[in-house]
Amino acid sequence: MKFLDQAKVYVRSGDGGGGAVSFLREKYVEFGGPNGGNGGRGGDVVIECVDGLNTLIDYRYQQHFKAKTGTHGMGKDRAGAHGENAVLRVPVGTQVFEDDNETLIADMTEVGQRFVMLSGGNGGFGNAHFKTSSNQAPRHANPGQPGVEKWIWLRLKLIADAGLVGLPNAGKSTFLAAVSAAKPKIADYPFTTLHPNLGVVSIGERDFVLADIPGLIEGASEGVGIGDRFLGHIERCGVLIHLIDGTQDDIAHAYKTIRSELSAYDAQLGEKSELVVLNKVDAMAPDDLTEKVKLLKKLSGQKVLQISGVTGQGVDQVLYGVVETLDEAKAAKAEALRRQTEPGWTP
Repeated sequence: MKFLDQAKVYVRSGDGGGGAVSFLREKYVEFGGPNGGNGGRGGDVVIECVDGLNTLIDYRYQQHFKAKTGTHGMGKDRAGAHGENAVLRVPVGTQVFEDDNETLIADMTEVGQRFVMLSGGNGGFGNAHFKTSSNQAPRHANPGQPGVEKWIWLRLKLIADAGLVGLPNAGKSTFLAAVSAAKPKIADYPFTTLHPNLGVVSIGERDFVLADIPGLIEGASEGVGIGDRFLGHIERCGVLIHLIDGTQDDIAHAYKTIRSELSAYDAQLGEKSELVVLNKVDAMAPDDLTEKVKLLKKLSGQKVLQISGVTGQGVDQVLYGVVETLDEAKAAKAEALRRQTEPGWTP
């Protein structure tokens, strides 16, 4: 299945059905009176979050979605049926934007969540509705209200607990393949990963979802390489795993490049919790390793984890670090919510 994380679609709600003009014509009924029924309501456009999807590829082949028109009213006081809804089924993590691709309309984060994007037009009243004591034979009815149309953007942001970031060929896909059952493409050339990959990681008695995104290079925020649009997939992550290739010469530049690109994309993304991991230590000389670990520790201001994605050295330590960071974030959030419930709390 191909991966598509953004699509532009046209949606239109259904028109309301028109009311009917009708009179009762029955033997032995001298003054039958009006009996035109009301029109049915037009169908709505509904966004539904469903399980089992992880891409928006369906919207590459169909971009127009129109709800059905309500059925017109009929004689004998028969009201028209409501029009059928147009339902757009999207994966968890999909955001819906206006045509400007900036104004957020809805954020679909839970399976079963439904959002009525556009309401269908109301059905028109039949002539029976207008019957009064002074107008006992109305000969007019209302037409149904027209539906509403617009273009919208669907943008998928994968929901993962942790995200892998780093320069191309830092070993992100190798790490994901080593700790989960995911099978990302692995090769010895840059930009092997062209779309995000997800894997479920088990460590101890805990599970979490890990996301691997394409590598970033200097100037990605300005469109260099394949850009930074894929960073949207790690916006929801609780912690970032920053992988740095230990075999390259200038690891300081590599670290600073990723940090600057994260901040350029979104200031909040640049402030996320981060684990600094020096990869490919199995291919490094001991003296070189010690020197680069010391340099990274000085730059990041935190402990530097040393691993080898190929041999598995130090990998569990990183995974336990992810679990610990996620638990700390969860506890901090629970404490913040508890404080909000206390009397006298002010934001």
